[in-house]
Order: sequence, then structure tokens, then C-alpha cells
Amino acid sequence: MPGLYLLAILLSFGGIAAIDVRSRLVIRDAPARTAITVVVGTLFFVVWDLVGIATGVFVKGDSPLLIGVELAPHLPIEEPVFLAFLCYLALVTWAAAERMLRRRRARTEHS
Repeated sequence: MPGLYLLAILLSFGGIAAIDVRSRLVIRDAPARTAITVVVGTLFFVVWDLVGIATGVFVKGDSPLLIGVELAPHLPIEEPVFLAFLCYLALVTWAAAERMLRRRRARTEHS
């Protein structure tokens, strides 16, 4: 079913965004910094992919789950969306882990 992979990424993106907003991890406190971080990370990994494609390390496999639109040879449109999701997920995970560690340190200091 074409588009299923992109749909899964977008649904996952939405789930992480809901967790982020509800927990006030990154986007509410610093929306511009969050957007810049995700965009810069995504661009870095797209360039990484393009280098890998140019050197023959990365190739796109055939899948009925992809829409079939390529931004460049072997670079399906789903790839930058996935990379943006990955960068955002990493940022949210980092913020959550940092918060947990801060709370743990505060508890042990008060004990």
C-alpha cells in the first residue's frame, strides 16, 4: 500500500510531539531553537545520505510502502521526513533523560 511508510512516520512524529507538548520538554520552551536543531540535523543527515548514495554505499530498495517520489536518485521523499523525525525524537529523548537525571540528583541531594 503506497504511502503507508510515510503515514507511519507522520503518526509517530505526532505521537512524539504530543509527548513533548504535554511534558513541556523542548517545543514549548524553545520553539525556534527546536526547529533550528531539527532542520540542521536533518540537513546534515540528508547530505550524509547523498554522499552515501554518490559513493554507492546507500541504495533505495523497492517497497510497495513508499509513495514512489524520489527527490534524487535513491532518495525517496520519505527519507528527509524520517530524518527529521529521528532528529526530533533524539532531541525529545535527550530532554526527557536530562530532566529525569536532574530530578534524581535533586532527590539524592535532599535525602
